[in-house]
Amino acid sequence: MKKHLFKVLFSVAFGAVLVACDDDKEKEVTPVEETEYKFIRVLVNDEVSKELSLVDPVKLSVEKFEAQYAKSALYGTQGGRFGAILNGANNFVQLFDTGFEGHGDHVDVKGTPKFGALTGDGNKPTHFKSKGDEIITFNDGDGTLSIAREADFHTAGKKMTHINAGNVAHHGAMTKFDNGTYAITVKDGSVAGTLPERVKIIDATGKTLFASTIQTKGIHGNATNGSISLFGSSSGILAVEPTGTQQLIPHPADFGDAWFGSILEAKGAGKFLGYTAAKGVYLIDVASKAVTPVLASTDIMQAKVDYAGNNLAVLLHSGELRVYDLKTNSLKISGSVTGATAKDETQKPQLEATARYIYITQPKTGELLVVNAANLSKISKVKVSATPYRLSILGFESSEGH
Repeated sequence: MKKHLFKVLFSVAFGAVLVACDDDKEKEVTPVEETEYKFIRVLVNDEVSKELSLVDPVKLSVEKFEAQYAKSALYGTQGGRFGAILNGANNFVQLFDTGFEGHGDHVDVKGTPKFGALTGDGNKPTHFKSKGDEIITFNDGDGTLSIAREADFHTAGKKMTHINAGNVAHHGAMTKFDNGTYAITVKDGSVAGTLPERVKIIDATGKTLFASTIQTKGIHGNATNGSISLFGSSSGILAVEPTGTQQLIPHPADFGDAWFGSILEAKGAGKFLGYTAAKGVYLIDVASKAVTPVLASTDIMQAKVDYAGNNLAVLLHSGELRVYDLKTNSLKISGSVTGATAKDETQKPQLEATARYIYITQPKTGELLVVNAANLSKISKVKVSATPYRLSILGFESSEGH
């Protein structure tokens, strides 16, 4: 009897192991999702025409719209739903609504894609930022800011509100802190040209709360995480706090006259990066004042932090694409995705990325390349317009509907 019972128990246990093994095998071969998130869209405009292309990267389909002007700059808002179209030459800002409304664990569809009703008429709007539900432009023509909130984006006849901070015209920039104040560049005339030399803190009325304490030899490029703002400068990386505290983080010793004209925030990784074509892309550690290379190269054509701020996508003039994990500062994947582009080419391919795909415009063929971030040899092509100019990622990295 005992022997019979043992045989039965052994058979059951062995069968359970086989089932468990089979389950493991099934789990191992389950294919990884290879499509883009359902609620991601790519907005692409044209250099010559007013044509605006809204690309659905899952269906590889395109919906066409007509912007007010050609050759505009494109940006996405922090909220994800809207895109901003800036045309400094014509003093005009307009908004584009994807119709997607994010709710954390899911996304609602609020109507069809369309333009917003609110517009901006600042004097040469050039620099754009988005913080929470607010959009901000720095207007190079007179040194003012223009702001607007999402609640007004569909209000007929509504204009962006101007903030006069007592500035003169210059090629400037700004950031917004979590406490609602702004860091804004100041032109004091100590350096020839249009670049500013200083940064001050103002409130929403334009009143100066904290004057500049550090003079640089020229500022360009900036980013913030809400509690500190970094500005690229030829004198070093200018770190500005909402309390008015300012300090310069020195460039690496071998930089010579090179400096970061672009500063990027990698939100997901909790880091800042600096980019200069003369040296490459570097991580900036504010606390330790350390500036360390992600990729030291003079062949970089585009370097962009992905949508969530976890990875860095770098496109070289050779056509090679490299993706770096910013949390570990390590190369994840690399491969050739385009032909070579001459460094003196007038209109070069532009790049943006999500966690799953990298998007690259092709100005000569009128296409948008859709490159699988996990397998760079998997590339789809979408015809957008004759001469694609800029692109922006809109929407949400989610496929969960209501």
